[in-house]
Order: sequence, then structure tokens, then C-alpha cells
Amino acid sequence: MTLLFTDQEVAAVLDAPGTIDAMRAALLAAYEGRLVAPPRASAPLGGGRLVLTAGHLTGEWYGFRSYDTFGHPEAEQLVVLHDGRTGAVRAVAVGEELGSRRTGGLGGVAADVLARPDATTLGVIGAGGQAWSQVWAVAAVRPLREVTVHCRTPADRERFAARVRAELGVPARAVSTAAEAVRDRDVVVLATTSATPVLDARDVAPGTHVTTVGFKQHGRTEFGTDLLDAADVLVTDSPIQAAAYDPPMLAARPPYAGRLADLGAVLAGAAAGRASRDDVSVFCSVGLSGTEVFLLDRLVRLAATVPA
Repeated sequence: MTLLFTDQEVAAVLDAPGTIDAMRAALLAAYEGRLVAPPRASAPLGGGRLVLTAGHLTGEWYGFRSYDTFGHPEAEQLVVLHDGRTGAVRAVAVGEELGSRRTGGLGGVAADVLARPDATTLGVIGAGGQAWSQVWAVAAVRPLREVTVHCRTPADRERFAARVRAELGVPARAVSTAAEAVRDRDVVVLATTSATPVLDARDVAPGTHVTTVGFKQHGRTEFGTDLLDAADVLVTDSPIQAAAYDPPMLAARPPYAGRLADLGAVLAGAAAGRASRDDVSVFCSVGLSGTEVFLLDRLVRLAATVPA
């Protein structure tokens, strides 16, 4: 029987620690070659595109996620999990929650591996769903004592800070500038839809870990090369996807390409992570293919243990 999960059911079952654990396993599987994770593909459909990401955990399952770029207000993502032995559809998730938690979970892994062990402050630029999932995940790997948030709309940043206080129990305040949001923070998250840089790397303190979720390509990027120049450690969740961007991704082209490490390799001990307290680490989140399906498989397993 095929299982169907809505956003409400995803949220009820997938907590931050479990999501982060699943993403850690997915990154290691991809690095070890057990998770086949090609770059995303898209089909132009006139006025928008249908985008597909797919993955295959060898011998266990395969599946895909699809979403569109038409901009419809009620558009939903679809994630489908197939049994790798029979081809039967084991589960389907419809909505935004699975994909959002997956991206947050990847950021949570990066923060856990790369942020200083004593990190307690977080600065966020952006106040949408992606920004929320990053804070949700970082709060699960570090004992946050304060979150600062900035976005262009005062009401949105106030609303975001209130949600952090209410749902995570972490003191949070909205601030009026990006510089104020990130200055002297242990961890910084950029999660915007901006096509131009929102951050001045001079505001990033030594020892900071930075996660970038938004645009990061030549001519369309939420940060500049000054951040890459400041980075002592530069990683991504999918080097294959990073190299496939068109226009090219900033960090995947010279002079940065030779420095861009695989987060899975860092987890496996095959690539260097933070070497000193003052290192600046930058995680360029690009979306390792197959991770939504990986998380849906984890959701199916967890749901089977929840009393009806």
C-alpha cells in the first residue's frame, strides 16, 4: 500500500535531530557512492519549468522530487519513493514541509561539523521558510542563547523573531540592518531571494560559520566573492550540482573551485574542516539530489513506530 504524507503529517513526525541524522547519513552515502545523486534536470514548459531531482540508494530505493517555477501561489512539491527491489511506490509526500526540513537538515549537519563547538549566537538574513528551517536545525546542534534577524520588511522580521521565541524558546530580536544581524555572531545564515549581495564580509567575525541557501551564481547571488575570499573552509553538499550550474556557481569556478570541498568528505574524515578557532567556514547549500527521497524513506520508517 502506498503511503501519502501531507505537510501536517511530515511536521508531526520529523523533528530536527532525526532530520539532521538522516541528512548526515545521506551525505555519507553520497560520498561513499551508495547514493547515486545526479544534478537536477528541468523541462522548459513555456512561462515556467518543471524541475526534477532524483536519487538511488543502491539496492534499497529510488525516487524523485518535482517542483515548478511558474510561481503559482498554491504550487506544491511532490516527492515519490519507490522500492528498489520491486519498483512499487512505497510513499508520496505532497507539500513544502519535507523539502524545507531537508534543506534545514543539511544546514544543521554543516553547522554541527563546522561551527565552533561553543557557538551560541546566530544571525539570520531572511525571514522566510528557508530561513526558519535553518534556525530550527541549528538550534538542535548548538545551545543558542540569542538569534538576530534582518529582512527588508520590518513586520516580517518581527514576526520571525517572535516565532523563534515561541517555538524554539530562544531569545530573538529583529534588527534594522544586515550588518547588525551578523556582526559578532558565531553562526550566520543567508536565506534570501536576493539576486545581489546582502552581506559585507567585513561584518563577519573571525571564527564564524556561514550557511548560504539562496542564489549563488555569477550575476545572481546573495553574497559576493568577498565572502569566499574570507573563507578558510569552503564546502558544499553536492560538488556535482555545484559544477552543473548555468550560469556558473561562484564557488565552483577559479580561483575557488580547488578549495570547494564535499561536506560528505568532511564527515568521512577525508577532507579538512575547521582547523582553528578563528577559521571562517562557509557552507554553500545547493541541494544534494536524492535527499528528499532519503528523508521520505526515514519518514516512512519513523511513522511505522508512531502509535495510530
